[in-house]
Amino acid sequence: MTDQDPYVERTVVEGPAVVRREIVRSRGGSAGWWAAALVAVIAVAALIFLFNRAPTDSQLQAAQDQGRAQAAVDAAAVQAQTAAQSAQISASTASAHAADSMAQASRAAAQAAGAQAARTANDVAADVSDTTSAPPPAAPDENPR
Repeated sequence: MTDQDPYVERTVVEGPAVVRREIVRSRGGSAGWWAAALVAVIAVAALIFLFNRAPTDSQLQAAQDQGRAQAAVDAAAVQAQTAAQSAQISASTASAHAADSMAQASRAAAQAAGAQAARTANDVAADVSDTTSAPPPAAPDENPR
């Protein structure tokens, strides 16, 4: 409490030089009680208003319809997400199968190309050996008879 506080009244009573008493009196402020009572009355009125206000049948039906529509949207979203995940898994599986098929086809083509190259090399080697072991062709006669 300070000396400037409007609700405080100070009285100093001085007796003989040895005894000094100070009496502090507060003037009653009932404004706090009035504010609390006003708040309580407003709260009671608000509660009465809220509890007496019942929804109508059309409001209940509209809320029920809105709930059904929201449930249908949620279900459709879940189904779409599930379908997207299934499609992604299928695409991953298909691409893995396609990669395996491509690898097998590449291996088969490489083997076939290697076999063809070996056959060609053998044919060329056979032709070369036939040419070197065969007698040279006879030279044409220069003297025709």
